[in-house]
Amino acid sequence: MNPSAARVSRDSSSVCVCLFHSNSRPSSFLGINNNTISFNKTNTNTLLLNTATNPGTINRTRVYRKNSTGVEACLSPAKSLRQILELPGVHQGPACFDALSAKLVEKSGFSFCFTSGFSISAARLALPDTGFISYGEMVDQGQLITQAVSIPVIGDGDNGYGNAMNVKRTVKGYIKAGFAGIILEDQVSPKGCGHTRGRKVVSREEAVMRIKAAVDARKESGSDIVIVARTDSRQALSLEESLRRSRAFADAGADVLFIDALASKEEMKAFCEISPLVPKMANMLEGGGKTPILNPLELEELGFKLVAYPLSLIGVSIRAMQDALTAIKGGRIPSPGSMPSFEEIKETLGFNTYYEEEKHYATSMRRLSSENGGSRDAFSGIWSRTLRVKITGRDGFEKLDVRIPAGFLDGITNVVPALGGVNLKELLNDAAEEVGGKLLLDFNDTVGDRIQVFLE
Repeated sequence: MNPSAARVSRDSSSVCVCLFHSNSRPSSFLGINNNTISFNKTNTNTLLLNTATNPGTINRTRVYRKNSTGVEACLSPAKSLRQILELPGVHQGPACFDALSAKLVEKSGFSFCFTSGFSISAARLALPDTGFISYGEMVDQGQLITQAVSIPVIGDGDNGYGNAMNVKRTVKGYIKAGFAGIILEDQVSPKGCGHTRGRKVVSREEAVMRIKAAVDARKESGSDIVIVARTDSRQALSLEESLRRSRAFADAGADVLFIDALASKEEMKAFCEISPLVPKMANMLEGGGKTPILNPLELEELGFKLVAYPLSLIGVSIRAMQDALTAIKGGRIPSPGSMPSFEEIKETLGFNTYYEEEKHYATSMRRLSSENGGSRDAFSGIWSRTLRVKITGRDGFEKLDVRIPAGFLDGITNVVPALGGVNLKELLNDAAEEVGGKLLLDFNDTVGDRIQVFLE
């Protein structure tokens, strides 16, 4: 097997390799350093690349486009999401609410995720999803989320925050924020969670105009953002009206259709039977929503392509924080099993990756320090100790008694380890980890004065 072209893409947690044979067909399986890389051919021009650090666990999904010489750079988030939509089966997307929750979704192996207006309103404002949160706050939070991950993110665009012109601004703002897709709904303002009471929707004509405006904004931006058209008319009006609106959304150019708060498996089946060429999205609202909770296989059998889990992450976060606060109030700390270790937290947040990258930009002084026993920051090791220099004259009177941070001398000894026949570097290294004071030097100079150096 002699590949005619190969490209490698590296990041902090994965190595992506695409190989093409001379007949332009990709290898179906390739194992590299215990990483499993599988190729799924989606059409004659594209490949979906899945990498896994452990068997059965997908850590990163990248979509590449093949050209005459091999593989181009990773596709845009929107194009990556479109490739996922072309794959068989149903695709699960948990809903995040901030950069950390999005990063955890990615690290768990999901190929894409949603943002949840409900959860962002809760986490950012501690307010209910009843129209309090604004376009500016949502797009700002969204940009932090998309910058934290490499998987496609579908953003909750609510009702576009106004009329059709506001919808255009919202779509363009979400494109600039890095979203792969946007969900737009037909609720009036102020809008609210689709599974709560009092839902009201605009007319069908106005709802369709919102989708047309979104499609126009996409064209004007030169983007390929995926437009998910949502209707809340099932609860506000009727199932029949929600089906009619969904067909109209498809005709207006929507890429994915979504009826929120469908009330039975039969209603979900009826929804999947309309506009068969347009993918359908399901919403598995955890903890007691109006829609039956089905497993992915059941959803696939009905005909769904995407499934969102909007409350899992915010819900377990609320409960975990409540439990931790109860423990602290009771004079305890959370049990070890209920939270990750400090080392695990640092690994999740990228401390180790940061330290490795930081080495590339170390100054010569810092590099020497690292090579001679590891780096020390200003609040640990030798820098936390004090150096006392005391000079007593031959007449017995004190001439000098000063204290300086020992780290200053440590910096000098990295450059000049030995001074006047005394190996200061060795003395400091030996004393750095000792608790309590230590006399480093005690000698008389040429004029008879006694010089003493203590590490305190």
